[in-house]
Amino acid sequence: MKLALVGRPNVGKSALFNRICKKRIAIVDDMEGVTRDRIYGEAEFAGQTFEVIDTGGIHFGKNIPFTEEVRRQSQLAIEEADGIILVVDGKAGVQSLDADISKILLKTHKPVVLAVNKIDDLSLSDLVFNFFELGIEKMVPVSALHGLHVAELLENIFEKVPQAHLADEVDAICKVAIVGRANVGKSTLINALLNEERTIVSPIAGTTRDAIDIPLDYNESSYLMIDTAGIRRKNKEKEVVEKFAAMRTENAITRADVCVLVIDANEGLTSQEKRIINQIESEGKGLVIFLNKWDLVKGFRMEHSIQAIYEESPFIKHCPIIVGSAKEKRNITDIFEKVNEVQENLAKKLSTSELNQFIEKCFQKVHPPMILGKRLRVYYMTQKTTNPPRFILFINYPNLMTKAYKNYLINSFRQEYAFTGCPIEFILRGKKKS
Repeated sequence: MKLALVGRPNVGKSALFNRICKKRIAIVDDMEGVTRDRIYGEAEFAGQTFEVIDTGGIHFGKNIPFTEEVRRQSQLAIEEADGIILVVDGKAGVQSLDADISKILLKTHKPVVLAVNKIDDLSLSDLVFNFFELGIEKMVPVSALHGLHVAELLENIFEKVPQAHLADEVDAICKVAIVGRANVGKSTLINALLNEERTIVSPIAGTTRDAIDIPLDYNESSYLMIDTAGIRRKNKEKEVVEKFAAMRTENAITRADVCVLVIDANEGLTSQEKRIINQIESEGKGLVIFLNKWDLVKGFRMEHSIQAIYEESPFIKHCPIIVGSAKEKRNITDIFEKVNEVQENLAKKLSTSELNQFIEKCFQKVHPPMILGKRLRVYYMTQKTTNPPRFILFINYPNLMTKAYKNYLINSFRQEYAFTGCPIEFILRGKKKS
């Protein structure tokens, strides 16, 4: 079942969304218009799992940024939902915009319940009666801030939604975070993959502010796509909201199995992308690079652009690069193939005997250097974990493992086993002192 929260700006939809989901997913701020896209969250009530959709504040003004886009996103959420909760501000009373939205919702003939929010004290409950004129039969006074009567609100909407829609959602198998700088085409890519407008696309940098979870099926495989706000330099994060958005992006990387880093082909790999890559690697996540906006590039060959990125950043040579255009839907489905490959590599397990044969072959090819009359010895190598792959090398003295020789072992390992798109870690264990 899917429930959509709709209403005019700044009535507390995102706060109620977080309260129902029992976690901070949507950004909450006193400033109007913080939520722009529709945001999905999973919730549970009375043993029933369901999906909640938070929407941007609906407004019919012409001079407000993103008004039409937010309204379209809200309309899509209304069409998709099995039940709708109209959120109003109990303290502000009935506004003409509330009445306009109510008329739209009633015309859908879908189950609608009115949540009269900001009733933070039981003495304010009588304010609910002011909203009878909206024509919605079921009204519940709630406080998203304190959690007052939220359970009663859900009971009322569950009663009105047909039982056929009360089925659990199937969990997505692979979580894929779409990350990158602001305005490189992340939301355009999401919409192209979905073949629908799920997120707002604008040439204005920073349009997406929340991390948005979007279920997606492709070739009989399930994914949870996480669209994120563009990461900006710290000195440009002047708004508190943008700082929260950066935190959401970091959280999205932590939650993901595989990250798709979107890069503007016209600008190439910047220092910001390198920082994002370092963050993805430090979190032990898989990485696929999508070189976007190739439709705007003239006079360059794809293979030359890929080679330039690898030469500039040799530490990502193990990561697949896809060159394409989200706008023209060029090569976008290759992302699924590469994501699947990376996910399989993250889970790959090598036997200890196989690893020891590898180490022996490396030592025969290139002997480690003598240091202070001693030479490095590796007794054996074993795999400690998957997701990400970590390997332990039991050696005589850790200080004998030079950086150059460790790099040689890692590069040889990549050539032998690939582990495409995966960070790998070699952990040294010296022999115990007697």
